[in-house]
Amino acid sequence: MTSSLGPIPIKSPFILAPMAGCTDLPFRLLCREYGAGLCYSEMIDCQGLVSRQQDCLELLPTNTSDQPVIMQLYGNDPGTMGEAAAILSEHPIAGIDINMGCPMEKIIQQGAGAALMKNPRLAEKIITAVCKKSTKPVTVKIRSGWNQHTITAPEIAKIAAGVGAQAIAIHARTWSDGFTGPIDHGVIQQIMKNVSIPVIANGDITSHEQGVALLKKIGCAGVMIGRAALGAPWIFSGTVNQHPSMAYRIKALLRHLELAEAYLTPEPNLSKIRNHAWKYFRGTTNGPVIRKQIDATTSYTELKTFIHTLADQVLQK
Repeated sequence: MTSSLGPIPIKSPFILAPMAGCTDLPFRLLCREYGAGLCYSEMIDCQGLVSRQQDCLELLPTNTSDQPVIMQLYGNDPGTMGEAAAILSEHPIAGIDINMGCPMEKIIQQGAGAALMKNPRLAEKIITAVCKKSTKPVTVKIRSGWNQHTITAPEIAKIAAGVGAQAIAIHARTWSDGFTGPIDHGVIQQIMKNVSIPVIANGDITSHEQGVALLKKIGCAGVMIGRAALGAPWIFSGTVNQHPSMAYRIKALLRHLELAEAYLTPEPNLSKIRNHAWKYFRGTTNGPVIRKQIDATTSYTELKTFIHTLADQVLQK
């Protein structure tokens, strides 16, 4: 059933979160095959995009099967963020997201990502600049605040809506929480009361059932899933066993490899592909052993041969 996230039509409220080194085109396409209604790109450095750096340009490819897709920008300079948004607007994408949630130290040191949660005035300038320069809908991904003493999400969400953002995604933890500790659903609900634009809940959704329960509990516009989708794209499907058989996992991984071959240059991206591959075996009896074997492969051909051999062994049992 088709609904919408503001001006963006989506077929499902289950959304793939932006994750550096993970949410490339092949993985986004795979998640869509399992039911993701919207996908976010890896975060793109606004300065790198404006200066046309190759590593940033490599994050831009998309296609019709990848729609709707939102490309995410990060940075701390309003002018450069606006310029980058103008460049992204020329691409066939559904929207542009502003990263105000990344907790990585190298991003924080630049005053970008979650560092913006402690600087609402700068955040306002950045969101305003991006909204003015973008011809696409703008969304903002935030955290609940910098720490438990600085819960700025409700204020920043209201600012974002006021200057033109069309949706808010909130990871309901602070920067100091990292990826641990409980999710604060109260902050999400407070934001929903403060703004009239769609609000997407993010954080610790580890199964399709949990996502459905959260949608019903707080009535948010969507649920965004990140780390739990890695090696488990079936999390977006309400019809697939959330703890599938080894044969099912390998079938999903082989499809992932097929998409990687079609849309990436496998050898230069071997590390990224291996990082995806071993996650398909998390929680399985032989998972640790398989991970070591995957990490030991030194070429894409070797990796693919190993997975096919593993598939043959499983099917023979």
